[in-house]
Amino acid sequence: MLLEAKHSPLTNRSVLITGATGSFGSIFVAHALEVGARRIVVFSRDECKQNDMAHRYDDSRLRFFIGDVREPERLDRAMVGVDLVVHAAAMKQIPTCEVNPIEAAEVNITGTQNVALAAIHAGVERAVFLSTDKAAAPNTHYGACKLAAERLWNQANVYAAGTATRLCATRYGNVIGSRGSVVPLFREQAKGGLLTVTDQRMTRFWMTLDQAVALVELALARGRGGEVFVPKVRAANILTVAEAVAPSVPWAETGIRRGEKLHETLITEDEARDTYDHGSHYRIEPERTWEYLPELKAARMRYGWTLRSDTAEQLTAEELRQLIGGK
Repeated sequence: MLLEAKHSPLTNRSVLITGATGSFGSIFVAHALEVGARRIVVFSRDECKQNDMAHRYDDSRLRFFIGDVREPERLDRAMVGVDLVVHAAAMKQIPTCEVNPIEAAEVNITGTQNVALAAIHAGVERAVFLSTDKAAAPNTHYGACKLAAERLWNQANVYAAGTATRLCATRYGNVIGSRGSVVPLFREQAKGGLLTVTDQRMTRFWMTLDQAVALVELALARGRGGEVFVPKVRAANILTVAEAVAPSVPWAETGIRRGEKLHETLITEDEARDTYDHGSHYRIEPERTWEYLPELKAARMRYGWTLRSDTAEQLTAEELRQLIGGK
């Protein structure tokens, strides 16, 4: 649930979003405008999408920066006067990362380092990194890059010790309505009368773009530094997704692709001992070498517990259909 202006950490604040013209970034910008952000820095490489956004909103609070997270000087310039940072820029397509491994590492790891250091140098109060379930027990180059970036980002709190800056992360699964989602693929394939699935046993976590924005808001409001915020979202089998998107359309199995998992993990069993249940979400807490905090007043998960898409609470086709309709 998105926060109203009177409860939002974005209200009357200056916020910078990297990758701001992407699927998540565009929704986040719209929400920031709605809840009364004082200034919104749109940082991305896509000149065309920035131009489209400028014409769509025609709002003086928007400040557009053409820039690349691989360019530290440009990030330093963009962060002048910024209170909050949301780092959403990344190379996300798994096949693209596999055949462009150095570029993926430069964007997803080095770029994340650059954003973290720029935020600390600028005296930003809170900075949130968007991670992924692919970072938990990774088996692709993309997942390995995001795991390294997530750890680098949160451990950058060591460098922020003694300053006002605190950095934390969010981690979640498939986002309905984002580019690369299987939902638009199934819709397009349905026109031809046949859906393709790689493996009918496959399960994934599902959430809407609004839920993703709400999780980032939560991290901005409550993050103390070093945590990974994980939403309590449900999962679904790929055939349930197919039934939700294109009921009664036949499907064919094509075989699992290299690096693809049958099931995804949001929290591993080794992370469970540092994971706390906060009701609406879980938090994976860090070892706080940079500051002392009192014992958390939340239920700690037992060692060996894990949050996996095959054992998590499952969505029905109708529930998925409602999520897709309300994306």
